[in-house]
Amino acid sequence: MDNSAPFIPSFTGRSLAAFLDQLASAEPTPGGGSASALAGALAAALVSMVCRLTLGRETFAAVEVEMQQTLQQAERLRGRLAQAVNGDAQAYAAVVAACRLPRSSEAEREARAAAIQAALLEATRVPLDVACDCAQVLDLARFVAAEGNPNAASDGRVAILLAEAALHGAIHNVQINLPGLKDMGLADRVRQEVSELLALAEQKAGNP
Repeated sequence: MDNSAPFIPSFTGRSLAAFLDQLASAEPTPGGGSASALAGALAAALVSMVCRLTLGRETFAAVEVEMQQTLQQAERLRGRLAQAVNGDAQAYAAVVAACRLPRSSEAEREARAAAIQAALLEATRVPLDVACDCAQVLDLARFVAAEGNPNAASDGRVAILLAEAALHGAIHNVQINLPGLKDMGLADRVRQEVSELLALAEQKAGNP
């Protein structure tokens, strides 16, 4: 019997309607982790939008260089977060597949346990990376909301809200996997990183 992880199609290659239909279905993927990554990508895209509506205008010449750098960072993060929409679904599918491995003999049980741990580790890493990326997007969103073209101020604010939601959503998807990790040292390090990300988000909450 083939116990390998099922093929996960590229959600980012589908129409928005198709993605939402799949998200609303009884299938476990895509789920909250993919939705968080998508929210982060949307936030990054809005940051890029505000940058492009600001760049090249004499009124904002004082922030031209920093705005260009922000645009480059936002586009890099947008690409990473878009990839994570699929990456999170694939990581969770691998956990499900590992849990379905046979366990009739001691050797099979050991192999299954090792596969579950490897899959859980990846299912923790992906949303943790998303959370870290969203923390960066949040910084960029706060900058463009404060310094960008005021005609796009609402877009900057939406970027902030989406980045905050994506950050918290990704962290929830990290935390749900931690109790299953057998490497307690690793789990504690991840918890510490999560605490630092949450503290940073709290510190930067509110208006830019």
